[in-house]
Amino acid sequence: MAIQKGDKKVIRGWVMYDWANSVYNLVISSAIFPIFYDNVTTKYFKQTHHYDLEKSLPDGVNVTVNFFGWELSNSALMSFVLSASFLCVSFFSPFLSGIADYLGNKKRFLQFFCYLGAASCMTLYFFDPAKIELGLTSLFFASIGFWNSLVFYNAYLPEIAEPKDHDKISARGFSMGYFGSMLLLIICLVLIQTKTLEARWCFVLVGIWWLFFSQFTYRVLPNSGKKEIREKGYIWKGFRELRHVFVEFRQTIRLKKYLTAFFFFNTGVQTVMLMATFFAKKEIDWPMKDGKPDDSGLIIAILLIQLLGAGGAFLMSRISRSIGNIRTLGISIVIWIGICVAAFFIKTPVQFYALAATVGLVMGGVQAMARSTYSKFLPETEDHASYFSFYDATEKIGIVTGTLFFGVMEIIFNDMRFSVVSVAFFFVVGLLMLFRVPKNERSDLEAVYD
Repeated sequence: MAIQKGDKKVIRGWVMYDWANSVYNLVISSAIFPIFYDNVTTKYFKQTHHYDLEKSLPDGVNVTVNFFGWELSNSALMSFVLSASFLCVSFFSPFLSGIADYLGNKKRFLQFFCYLGAASCMTLYFFDPAKIELGLTSLFFASIGFWNSLVFYNAYLPEIAEPKDHDKISARGFSMGYFGSMLLLIICLVLIQTKTLEARWCFVLVGIWWLFFSQFTYRVLPNSGKKEIREKGYIWKGFRELRHVFVEFRQTIRLKKYLTAFFFFNTGVQTVMLMATFFAKKEIDWPMKDGKPDDSGLIIAILLIQLLGAGGAFLMSRISRSIGNIRTLGISIVIWIGICVAAFFIKTPVQFYALAATVGLVMGGVQAMARSTYSKFLPETEDHASYFSFYDATEKIGIVTGTLFFGVMEIIFNDMRFSVVSVAFFFVVGLLMLFRVPKNERSDLEAVYD
């Protein structure tokens, strides 16, 4: 069934999926689950290694878990699991999006990965550090479900609205996701603090929220209709499109150099964002409550990051009007380098709040500015979906690289502080590559600088 562009009912349904799925990104990726994971694995480590459950671990003793016979740091293991999930997403997303576009069944793929992600979140209720392989399998599939569903969700935007309305509708979706995830996180925090529910019930709430509100989307978003398959080997269409874009990309000097810079600095951004909660939980001296560290301060810091993220994006967009996108990105990357260095030294909650506020101001800004700069550097083409598929694959491969790097550095130095400060390497390389992007390739792009 054809989609009529500008249909307000369809647009509202599309926007509702952002409200539905963003709870995963905040509650599972950033807030409740990382804290829960560190708490239960630490308690299990103390039990199995005969440490006093009511006392902190001695200095120099790090929490490890047994994963298929390997003794690994609990946070390093988490970074490896996330790396594996992003690697799968970067492999399957162009492949599956090509099939979905060819067959006209994006909605079915969207539903499949939504249900996979939501069900996997709910199974995290049964997370048991004694059977950590099963628990992290749930997290692995939850991550795949979330990120792969976004591929098909985003693909609907050009079909439901005219180009002049894309920015407005996309921003509306972002806002809905932001407020929806904040609302559920606050509900979870209240339930945990009042001891109404255990933290593990929040994972069930995430799955229910995701499933329930996504039904508003599925009621109005149609499939495009199945097409007759005329081409043999159509299942490889997604990868062929990506390869075609790569050939064109190599011939475009400005785009090639910019995307190389993006790979490095975005790898740093995403790694810090994904691992920040684990760092704060382990390395910051939070006040004690009932003989245990009070995690409410950490969640407040996460809420602070979310609140300032939107403001930071607006601020950087204003700055870019005066000095251009490249210089604005350069300033934000310098700040990110300072964040990594400062993280090596901070120890108190107040210091972490200050650092979190700085992260919030540059987090949303650098992501929004990176995407808009990429769009300005595209060559004359009608194949925008393929170019952004390549952009998406580059982003996910960068996340794999960053999270693997983070985990390996923690294992080498046996200290997460060295992992965080070493991430500055990606920002430094990204900054150097960014200023190698030529100013003049097409005159109509000079506004990016000036």
